[in-house]
Amino acid sequence: MGHTRFTLGTLDAGSGPYPGLVVDGIVFDTRDVLPHATTAALLADWDAVLPVLTAAAQAPTGEGRPVSGLRVLAPVTPPGHIFGAGANYREHVVQMAVAHQLGRSGASAAELAAEAGREIDERRAHGDPYVWSGVPSAISGAYDDVVLPGVGSDHDWELELGVIIGRRASDVSTDEALDHVAGYTICNDLTTRSLVPRTDIPMMGTDWLRAKNSPTFYPTGPWLVPAQFVADPLDLGIRLSLNGTTMQKSSTADMIFGPARLISYISRYTVLQPGDMVITGSPPGNGSHWGRFLRPGDVMEAEIDGLGVQRNRCVAATDHTAADHSGGSRS
Repeated sequence: MGHTRFTLGTLDAGSGPYPGLVVDGIVFDTRDVLPHATTAALLADWDAVLPVLTAAAQAPTGEGRPVSGLRVLAPVTPPGHIFGAGANYREHVVQMAVAHQLGRSGASAAELAAEAGREIDERRAHGDPYVWSGVPSAISGAYDDVVLPGVGSDHDWELELGVIIGRRASDVSTDEALDHVAGYTICNDLTTRSLVPRTDIPMMGTDWLRAKNSPTFYPTGPWLVPAQFVADPLDLGIRLSLNGTTMQKSSTADMIFGPARLISYISRYTVLQPGDMVITGSPPGNGSHWGRFLRPGDVMEAEIDGLGVQRNRCVAATDHTAADHSGGSRS
């Protein structure tokens, strides 16, 4: 008999966050079977706790609560570091090359697309991913409001597959990399486009710190889905709608570098710790493609096959206290 499918999350019934084991929409407090007080603590001891959680899902103990009666916070609490892959979906990179005429002067759209495709194939075969880092304080929950800061007006969405680390990774090979994964989640990597370039210091290029790390700019979750329940992270549908209109619709199969390549690359230069999240790039269909950026009142709904659904309303910073809101997603 196969294992009962379960997910992990951080929930709040009104008396503070706690780690939850979710089976068929019912949440069981993992502290009934394990001493770990947070999901981050569970991840720090993942090899030991996973068999206990798997057994608990087969025969839950303690009082179960319906998810509908609880506040769902970011699944890893407190959150770890964020490592993000840029320009990592083939069709997205081709789309950008054509839109911004990134290629040979005078080339047609078809020629630019073909040239970009050849460059992608060469980079996939012989090159490296492009990775930047984000701060944990910008992580929020899957149903929390997204606070649009007053700086810049071109706030954009980027739906991504999140990979949660469950075992310390330092200089691991591609073949070993997925052994260090606890599970998968959804992350929407928001970006203020006008804050990306540093026109005052052209030699420095881009500034991802200021463009991507405002409070609530990484809605994450709702769940951490253990890796044993994700047959192939490179075969998942990924979709985002804005006010009911589909803006992104693709498959993780279009990634240039998959999770294993990304983890191996990152671990060559730094140490990935349990609870860290690797976000794997976004498919085509960002606001910069549509010429439509986020406004107060907008509602984003995001989904990745088997990982759940996010729903985030956008509010202006003047209508909302970002520090209070983002603080709710961490213990």
